[in-house]
Amino acid sequence: MFATTKSSTLSPFFFFSRTISVPSKSNFWNLVPMKHSSSPGHLASRTLHISCNSPSQHVSQRSLSIQGGEGFFRGVLESMQSVYLNRNPTAKAVLELVQSVENNSICYDHLAFRTFGVNGYGIDSMASFFLDYGYTQREELRFPAKKLRALWFSPPADSQAGSGSGINGPLPRIFISELLVDQMSPQTQEIIRKYTESSGDGNKYAALASSLGHLTWEKPLYSEFQQLASESEYAAWTLVNGYALNHVTISTHRLNTHLKDIKALNQFIEESGFRLNSEGGLLKGLYPCLLLCKYKVKEFHRRDGFEVASADKIFESTSKEQLSRVG
Repeated sequence: MFATTKSSTLSPFFFFSRTISVPSKSNFWNLVPMKHSSSPGHLASRTLHISCNSPSQHVSQRSLSIQGGEGFFRGVLESMQSVYLNRNPTAKAVLELVQSVENNSICYDHLAFRTFGVNGYGIDSMASFFLDYGYTQREELRFPAKKLRALWFSPPADSQAGSGSGINGPLPRIFISELLVDQMSPQTQEIIRKYTESSGDGNKYAALASSLGHLTWEKPLYSEFQQLASESEYAAWTLVNGYALNHVTISTHRLNTHLKDIKALNQFIEESGFRLNSEGGLLKGLYPCLLLCKYKVKEFHRRDGFEVASADKIFESTSKEQLSRVG
């Protein structure tokens, strides 16, 4: 993904976690993120309407619009997922492994994306696609130490329930974060602005870029990647991956086998040849985490939202320090 081929720190990460959801007592697994290969304005909820010239009998125009729009919307999500899984064969292997047990259906809790909060390339650029479908903006989260902010979005209440697996199941929540570029060092700001400005109006096609797995700017120089990585692993990851899906989270409580129990799930994954993070115990209070392929990342959420203190850990997923601890 670089203009040069050196990529010693560009490795896949995977993470799974459980938390208690009220009142549904939900558990979640996070498969985080693929290899290293903004504006703070309010985002109102909008709805995508698809016109239909055919006469409607016994079905409202609104119902037809939702059904037609949802098919397209899920198709885009499917493409985003395909890019993610193609770049992360271990994530694909784990999903297939879990699904193989009595034909488990995988339900995603949320999908996460990263952005640069500058030149119109922040949260808004990716959020517009989901808002147009009918998602609703919920809480804002701030991470001062990492110079990040994030918003999460809930799916439309009138969406099709989805009886399939993964993207074809219940629509997931969306978590979009952005780097507060103006708070970075002058050198880092210069690099980020260089690439976002070279992209022209690429921010208008964030969802398209994500579904194709393409950057909207030119391939970065390795030296500039290193500069960003020395200050912000988040910035370095985003420079290389752009709008690509960062991670997916699985709702384990919706599994239809004994694997819905987090301890049984951890044991099953470990016995299947994947390494678990045993530091501090496999299960840590309400937040057990599973480490695959010697990489450690964390993200947690509970209730109908995201915990700032816990979600902060997800942004360490691309840290070289994390890699060295478990390497």
